[in-house]
Amino acid sequence: MAFFIKRWRNSSRAPRHASGLSWFFAEFKEFIIFLKQYIQEKGYGFSSQFEKRKNTVVKSVLIKRGRSNRIFLHISVLVILTVGIIASPFISDSNPFSQNKNSLTFAQEVATTPADLQSDDVFQTHIDNVRTKTISYTVQNGDTVSTIAKKFGISEDTIRWANNLTDDSINVGDDLQILPVTGISHKVESGDTIYTIAKTYGVDAQPIADFPGNDFANPQTFSLVVGEEIIVPGGVKPEEKATPQYSAPTEGLQYYAQIPEGSSPTAGGFVWPAHGTFNQGFSWYHPGIDIGMPIGTPLVAAQTGVVAATYPTGYNTGYGTYIVIKGDNGFSTAYAHLSAIVVSPGQRVSAGSTLIGYSGLTGRTTGPHLHFEIRAPGGNVNPMSYLP
Repeated sequence: MAFFIKRWRNSSRAPRHASGLSWFFAEFKEFIIFLKQYIQEKGYGFSSQFEKRKNTVVKSVLIKRGRSNRIFLHISVLVILTVGIIASPFISDSNPFSQNKNSLTFAQEVATTPADLQSDDVFQTHIDNVRTKTISYTVQNGDTVSTIAKKFGISEDTIRWANNLTDDSINVGDDLQILPVTGISHKVESGDTIYTIAKTYGVDAQPIADFPGNDFANPQTFSLVVGEEIIVPGGVKPEEKATPQYSAPTEGLQYYAQIPEGSSPTAGGFVWPAHGTFNQGFSWYHPGIDIGMPIGTPLVAAQTGVVAATYPTGYNTGYGTYIVIKGDNGFSTAYAHLSAIVVSPGQRVSAGSTLIGYSGLTGRTTGPHLHFEIRAPGGNVNPMSYLP
């Protein structure tokens, strides 16, 4: 500043002998003229220096073929990330949706995919008020094993086995272990597999693999961790084995590759897609039935309609190779775990007579079988209520 004032005084051409207002205005005019010249001079000097330095930086970035450019990009990304992390709490606080729970709920509801557009996944659950883990229940006044079983929708034996009850004597205040489904709980020991566990408790291995509460070290090979608790749906205590929960129907499983002479679809238009054993039924976590059969068993369309989609390869969220047929009756049917498909999307098929593929062992399965579903407009329904 002192240098600026001294320079102005030395360059001033104002008449120093003048006095009064005329001298002030003359001096002020000279000051404005000098200030303009000074700013222009400094501005040109700064611009010149900036251009030189800019050219040096650009030349360094371009000539070094990416070495400086890479450093510049990395530093830039780090700066942007740092600024984002620092600013994110303030942005979140100022976001009107974060302060309006009703708005967020509305947005979530709008974003929800309609049931008929959701991806197929036999292993995922969208039903509320269901459990996948064992809980503890304190016996209340008036409780019995029977009333507790009805309250939680499981069998009385399930309660007895889970709590090592030799009879139905329970007392107020007792803590009982309540399984999520009818069956038995098994603590994994060294050497256990879902196949040996299934054999021990008289069930098929597939329900154990399908139950969403069971965790596996590898979901595709069903490897177990020693010490974990595995729920065995429909399992029976070994010393009390009785008739398996799922018995094979003696009628209805008559359709192999064509409708036998004299047979016809039900009033709803359905037939059995194959002959086999009834391995697993319909439940909240298993929206279909499993029909056991050797690999390569021919499968026929269970309804008349059009092939809506085929998935010849891939895991496909557990279905493996599968087919979806859109029926003329307003329902759709799905056929999963196939080894081969012999129809194409858009092809017309007839109930019980059109060969659609062959059973297999693809996707999330513990053994060769057909996973069969009937899908109504409002969601999956129990096939046993529609098949002959």
